[in-house]
Amino acid sequence: MVTTNNYSSFPDQVVPAAEKATNEYGLKVARAIEGEWFRNSQGVGYRFMTNYNNFHNLRLYARAEQPVQKYKDELSINGDLSYLNLDWKPVPILPKFVDIVVNGMSQRSYEVKTFAQDPHSLKKRTMYAQQIMQDIQNKEFNAVIKELFDIDLTNRTEKNTPENLEDIPAHMQLNYKQSIEVAEEELINQVLDKNKYHLIRKRLNYDLTVLGISCVKTTWNKSEGIVIDYVDPANIVYSYTDDPNFEDIYYVGEVKNISFVELKKQFPSLTPEELNKIQKYTGGSGYQRGFNGRYDQDTVQVLFFEWKSYIDQVFKIKQTASGLEKTIEKQDTFVPPVNDNFKRASRSIETLYSGAKILGHETMLSWGMSENMTRPFSDTTKVNTSYTITAPRMYQGRIESLVSRVTGFADMIQLTHLKLQQVMSRMVPDGVYLDMDGLAEVDLGNGTNYNPQEALNMYFQTGSIVGRSLTQDGESNRGRVPIQELQTSNGGGKIGSLIQTYQYYLQMIRDVTGLNESRDASTPDVNALVGVQKLAAANSNVATRHILQAGLYLTLKTCENIALRVNDSLMFPLTRMALINSITNFNTQTLDELMTVNLHDFGIFIELEPDEEEKSKLEENIQTALRTQSINLEDAIDIRQVNNLKLANQLLRKKRKEKQEEQQESKMAEIEAQGQAQSETAERSALAEMQKQEALTSSKVQIEQAKAQFEMQKLQNEAKIKRELMGLEFDYQMQLAKLAAQGVTQKEKEIEDRKDNRTKLQATQQSEMITQRKQDGLPINFESAGNDNLGGIGLEQFNPQ
Repeated sequence: MVTTNNYSSFPDQVVPAAEKATNEYGLKVARAIEGEWFRNSQGVGYRFMTNYNNFHNLRLYARAEQPVQKYKDELSINGDLSYLNLDWKPVPILPKFVDIVVNGMSQRSYEVKTFAQDPHSLKKRTMYAQQIMQDIQNKEFNAVIKELFDIDLTNRTEKNTPENLEDIPAHMQLNYKQSIEVAEEELINQVLDKNKYHLIRKRLNYDLTVLGISCVKTTWNKSEGIVIDYVDPANIVYSYTDDPNFEDIYYVGEVKNISFVELKKQFPSLTPEELNKIQKYTGGSGYQRGFNGRYDQDTVQVLFFEWKSYIDQVFKIKQTASGLEKTIEKQDTFVPPVNDNFKRASRSIETLYSGAKILGHETMLSWGMSENMTRPFSDTTKVNTSYTITAPRMYQGRIESLVSRVTGFADMIQLTHLKLQQVMSRMVPDGVYLDMDGLAEVDLGNGTNYNPQEALNMYFQTGSIVGRSLTQDGESNRGRVPIQELQTSNGGGKIGSLIQTYQYYLQMIRDVTGLNESRDASTPDVNALVGVQKLAAANSNVATRHILQAGLYLTLKTCENIALRVNDSLMFPLTRMALINSITNFNTQTLDELMTVNLHDFGIFIELEPDEEEKSKLEENIQTALRTQSINLEDAIDIRQVNNLKLANQLLRKKRKEKQEEQQESKMAEIEAQGQAQSETAERSALAEMQKQEALTSSKVQIEQAKAQFEMQKLQNEAKIKRELMGLEFDYQMQLAKLAAQGVTQKEKEIEDRKDNRTKLQATQQSEMITQRKQDGLPINFESAGNDNLGGIGLEQFNPQ
C-alpha cells in the first residue's frame, strides 16, 4: 500500500484568498509536496525514486533490456562464472506482446462527436424532430392540400427525411447535425492535428501497457493557443488516491529537467545572482539533482505543480430607494455593517493555483492563481487540472500493468534459455572404444598389420570389424570385439525438458495476459475452424479492453479540455485568427457559429471504429443483403462508413426496408405499366384496323374517282376532237360559200361590163370549166355522213341558209 510520510505538512486551507496568493503560502505547498515525494526519515529520495525505478525497470523489460546480473547470480557458484561462456542477452519475448497490444490499439481509428446539450440546442433539436413527426402524421392531408390548392404545408423539405416514426431515432443520430456541433468537431480535430496527437496517443498507449499509468497535459497560452503535451508518468507527483482516473486528487505536478537557458526564458525575472546560486546548489538534506541518474551542471530539476483549493465569492447586495437590488462583488473578508440595508451573499468555488519550485532549493519560481482555468459547464463551481491521468488497474495506490504481470515468467524464460545454452555447450559427440589387446591377436592373412588405424578405417567405411573369439593359446578372447561404440550422454532428454519448460512459461505469459496465439497468428491451429480462431482472437481483445478504454478516456478528457478552452482562444485576436484561418476551408457558417460557442454546452464522446470481429459480422450481414438484393451497392458503401456498429445495423435495416418498399412500388408500377401497355396495344390494334379499313375505302374511292376522271377525260378528248372537226368543216363550207358568192359577183359584173361579149365569154368560161372539171375529177361531198352527231344533236342545223 502506498502511503504518505510524516514529512509532508500542507498549509491550512481555511485562510483568506489574499494569503493564499502570497509566495510564502506557495512555498509551504511546494515544501509539502517535496517532503511527500522526495524525503523520508533518512532525508533521501523515497516515493519518487521508488516510482521512477519501478517504471524504469518495467520499460527495460518491455524492451528486453533488463539487467542480467540476477541471471548471473543464479547460475554462478559463489560468484564464479569462469566455467560459463554464455550469451547473456535477454530473450526478446515481452516486446512482441507489448507491440501486439500497443499497435492494435493505435491502429483503431476513432471519430470525435459533439452533442450540443444546452437548452437552446436541445429546443432546436426537439423542434426538428417534432416537425418530422408532424409531416409523417399529416402526410395524406398535406398531399391533398398540395393537389387541390397547390400549397405545400410540410415543415421539412430536405431529402432523405424519415417516412415513418420508427426511422426518426436513427435519422437524428446519423443525419441530423447542428452547425455549432459541426464547428466544434472541426475545431477539436484541428487542435488535435496541430499538436500531432496521433503520435502522443501512441506513447500514451505504450505507457498504459508497460507501466499501467498514462498522463497527458492540456494547457493554453497566448502565443500558441491550446497545447497538448505528453507527460512521462515517472516524473509526475500527485496526492494519494484510489480513483483509477485521479479525479479526487487535490494536487498534481511533474518534475522537468530543463536547462538554464530554458529556465531563464520561462522565468525572465530571475537575476544572474539567483541563477548562479541555483547552479551551484547541490541540494539539501542529502537530496541530489541527479536523482534520475543524470547529473548535469547546466540543467536544473524544476517541480511544476497545481494545487486545488477554494475561495468564497462574496457579493454585497444593496437595496436602492426604488426597491431594486444592486449587487457588487467584494473580498471574501467582507462583513456587512449591522443595522444597514446591505446584505451578504456568497458561494464557495474550487480554484487552482499553479507554482514552480527548484527541487531541493528554497527558490519559488512562480506562484499564483491559475489563469484561464477550465470549469465544466454542468458545474461551474468545479475546476479541472491541466493533467489528465488514468491507471485502470490501481488499488490502494499500487499500479499494475500488463508487463508487471509477466516479469517473473520472462525471468524464467531467460533462465531456461541460459540453461539450454549450458547443456548444449557441454554436449560431446558419440565415440568408439578400441581394445588394443583384441587387435594384437588378429591376423588378416595378407601380410597387412591390423593396427588401430586400419581397424578404425575399416569400421568407419564398412561398419565391419575383424576379431577373434579365441587367443593364440586357445583361451577365450575377452577382446574378440576390438571396437565398440560409446553411447555418451548427449543431453537430448535435458534439451527436450528445457524446451518444454520454455514453452510452459511462454504459455503462462499468454494465459496471464490473455494474448493467445489467435491474437498474433503466430502458431495458428491448422485443424481449428476459422470461426473458432476468430472467437479466440475476440476473447484476447476482451482481455486487454481495459487498456483500450483507458486510452480512449485520455482522448475524451483531452477533447473536453479543448472544448472548454476554446473560449480562451476566441478572446484573444491572435489565437482567434489562428483558429478561424485553420477551418476556413470548411464552410463560412462555421465561422459565424464559433462566435457564439461560449453560449453552448457540449457533450463529447468518442465513436470508435469497430474491430475486425465486429466488422466481419457487419460485412457478413451486408453480403447477405447484397446477395438477396435487399440493398444496393451504394447502400452498402454508406453502411460501411458508419463506425458505430449499432447505428450501422439500424441503417442496414432501414435500407432493407426502403429497398423492399421500392421493390414493391416498382412491382406495382411494372404491373400497372404492363396493363397500360396491353391496353395501349389493343388500342393500337384497333386503330391500325380502322386505319386499314380507312385506307382500303380510300383506295376504292380513289380508284372510282380515277375511273370517273378517266371517263371524263375521254369524253373531253372526244368532244375536243369533234369540235375541231366541226370547226374544220365549218371553215370549208365558209370558203365554198365565199367562192360561190365571188363567182356570182364576178358573173354579174362581166354581164354588165361586156354584154356584147357574153356569149363569147360564156362559151369560153364553159369550156374552161369543163376543162377544169376534167382535171379535178368528180365533185367532193363534204357532208359528215352521220359523224357530226354529238349526243343526239346534229350539225345539219348549222348549214348556211
